[in-house]
Amino acid sequence: MNIKPLADRVLIEPTAAEETTMAGIIIPDSAKEKPLKGSVLAVGTGTKDEEMVLKAGDVVLYGKYAGTEIEHEGKKYLIMHQSDVLAVFA
Repeated sequence: MNIKPLADRVLIEPTAAEETTMAGIIIPDSAKEKPLKGSVLAVGTGTKDEEMVLKAGDVVLYGKYAGTEIEHEGKKYLIMHQSDVLAVFA
């Protein structure tokens, strides 16, 4: 990975949105909900006021409008402050 977050930021790969419903109906891209779950790929070093608690490999839940979407080598990622992460799945 060529992207290294700075300070208290984390790089997240969102999970894929669901393509079909239980009834087998295909959902178009415009109607899909933005995923709220993803995997942490890289973390910054933290700041003097905020220690990094997240680590690469954590599966996290984040807010619907959290972070900034970026695209690198054809894949979409989110970069956000650690404080925008709501929970870590155990």
